[in-house]
Amino acid sequence: MSTSRTDAAVRARRRTTQEMLERLQTALSAAARDHMPVTVAALARTARVSRTFLYQNQQARALVEQATRSNRGASATGCSPTQPAWRERALNAEEALTQAQREIRTQRTHIAELLGKIRDLEHDLPEGSLQRIVTENTALKQQVRQLTQDKQHVEERLASARQNNRFLDKRTADLEAQLAPYLTTQPPDL
Repeated sequence: MSTSRTDAAVRARRRTTQEMLERLQTALSAAARDHMPVTVAALARTARVSRTFLYQNQQARALVEQATRSNRGASATGCSPTQPAWRERALNAEEALTQAQREIRTQRTHIAELLGKIRDLEHDLPEGSLQRIVTENTALKQQVRQLTQDKQHVEERLASARQNNRFLDKRTADLEAQLAPYLTTQPPDL
């Protein structure tokens, strides 16, 4: 049973690798058609594969090396390398712009929600209630401080009372020990 699962996993891995190689081949064809320079980062992004795959897979590495050699040959024949570099920078800039716009849109939505909550809270408050709330908050903070001090004072008194109680228990035990010989003897007959 485990061999069938292992075989299925191996077949799935091979199928995934083959799909990645096909996407890489498509990306290399597009780069050659557009006279773009072959870079690992650009290929990985275009083919939607990891750079690690491009370096570790032998077939992928061979395809990249072959494209690099043919790209050098094309640049030696007179193709302009500045246009592909410009195109790559433009694609990177477009991607960054799209991401920045998405982030700005998200931030604006969040800010609008927060401003709406603030307006709702302000709308619910009658005139002068803000000052009253601030005053009550200050009074409550003072009360908390006072209660904390009182609690500390009571805890100190409790610790002192416990210490006094222990001392008195010990003193009582000592006195009982001193009286014990007198209590065990019989009183004389009268």
